[in-house]
Amino acid sequence: MDLVFRDAEVVDGSGGPSYRADVAIDGGRIAAIVKEGAAAGCQRPTARRVVDAEGLALSPGFIDMHAHSDLALLRDPDHSAKAAQGVTLEVLGQDGLSYAPVDDRTLAEVRRAITGWNGHGDDIDFDWRTVGGYLDRLDRAHGGRGIAVNAAYLVPQGTVRMQAVGWEDRPASEAELNRMRRLVAEGLEQGAVGMSSGLTYTPGMYAPDAELTELCRVVAEYGGYYCPHHRSYGAGALRAYEEMITLTREAGCALHLAHATMNFGVNRGRAPDLLALLDEALDAGADISLDTYPYTPGCTTLVAVLPSWASEGGPEAVLARLRDDGTAERIRHHLEVLGSDGCHGVPVEWDTIEVSGVSDPALAEFTGRRVDGWATARRLLVEDRLGTTILQHVGHEENVRAIMRHRVHTGGSDGILQGLKPHPRAYGTFPRYLGRYVRELGVLSLEECVAHLTARPAARLRLPDRGLVKEGYVADLVLFDPETVTPGATYDTPRTLPTGIPHVLINGTFVMENGTRTDALPGRAIRRVH
Repeated sequence: MDLVFRDAEVVDGSGGPSYRADVAIDGGRIAAIVKEGAAAGCQRPTARRVVDAEGLALSPGFIDMHAHSDLALLRDPDHSAKAAQGVTLEVLGQDGLSYAPVDDRTLAEVRRAITGWNGHGDDIDFDWRTVGGYLDRLDRAHGGRGIAVNAAYLVPQGTVRMQAVGWEDRPASEAELNRMRRLVAEGLEQGAVGMSSGLTYTPGMYAPDAELTELCRVVAEYGGYYCPHHRSYGAGALRAYEEMITLTREAGCALHLAHATMNFGVNRGRAPDLLALLDEALDAGADISLDTYPYTPGCTTLVAVLPSWASEGGPEAVLARLRDDGTAERIRHHLEVLGSDGCHGVPVEWDTIEVSGVSDPALAEFTGRRVDGWATARRLLVEDRLGTTILQHVGHEENVRAIMRHRVHTGGSDGILQGLKPHPRAYGTFPRYLGRYVRELGVLSLEECVAHLTARPAARLRLPDRGLVKEGYVADLVLFDPETVTPGATYDTPRTLPTGIPHVLINGTFVMENGTRTDALPGRAIRRVH
């Protein structure tokens, strides 16, 4: 054998009780599992390398169901932000906005639109235009060596609409809808695992339900799933969740609810209402899952809170409106008095908004500060050319805990890696689940939590040989100390790596060894299983 983990406490991802065993790896797969006290005559496996796992838990690699590493994987071969957490697979193309499929015009526009998520991309050679081209680019990244962790991709509905319709707030014509159907189908044929939407982000939010239903029918034909950032996490949250359930039921499409939170003051203590809605749909036969991050603040771009009418026409049109005093006053009124759809129908509370990053270094002094009113927000939007990212301190701990207990819950960091002070969830989500919510608070047992982070998301992605510690499965594995695992990332030091996770294997190769990032790049694009 290539490798044996000796005397590990195996938490296999099934949710069943852990057990002590030797686990052997050969050829990038789990070759043998010999439990303690195995029948006489069953020899302990031997290997060229033996790692003493006494006192450590061995689990499947963690799957980040909501990641924003679309360019980071191409930019940074190290990618310790995720590798050090034990993440072995990230799902990209989130919130309806990413870099494939595109044409030249759309690529320029989407780069501008999500600068706050992924940077300008001036350091990236955008030599692809299709989903398949992007996945191929991941495989040949960094001189053909590959990427740090595995990656799957969702077709971004907002980008598709941008290409077929543009930035106009209107229903698509039949010809435009047919083009969107083709783009989604092509993306799925080329390996995407489903489709995402960002229904508080333009231009995806301009799509009516009938249009989304038609695209979901295409997703269903290919066995994919729909992953919406739905229309409200605030005043209309329950209605927005119900809308997605109804829409996908009509389309016959599996549903995965992105960062399924209940935020803002109007939703304090209302997680049980959401869970009852989900249970009713699940009991009626719906195929639904969800992901959350174990923190209360959210993270997005500052421009995202504007009313949708202010964003019609694309980034340059937004900037023109912001520079016009009369139009800017209308925007302020919608934000502060009426409650804009970009801010989830809730009047903005500026003291809940903290600047986490800027694109223009000349504005760095604002990083870490709360926005003190519309004048400051307007200045940042204009001078930073919509590139400002923010934290929104609008969540509720009781909601976070209730939702993570649910039977269809999975983990997703929603980690934005840009900015001087990104949300600590980018570096800390998975060790925080294990340290705070398992060891310290007991919200989940260790076995339950690992199942939420491994087998359950692997099942949603329809991965036939990942997500479990099982003979024959791919050796995406994490060895961690349940007694010490903890995130290093805080709001003050958000880029600090976790502790208590000494070893991480991806496709049978160490990416973390004795707590240190190796130079290996064994990650590959994970394409939809036909």
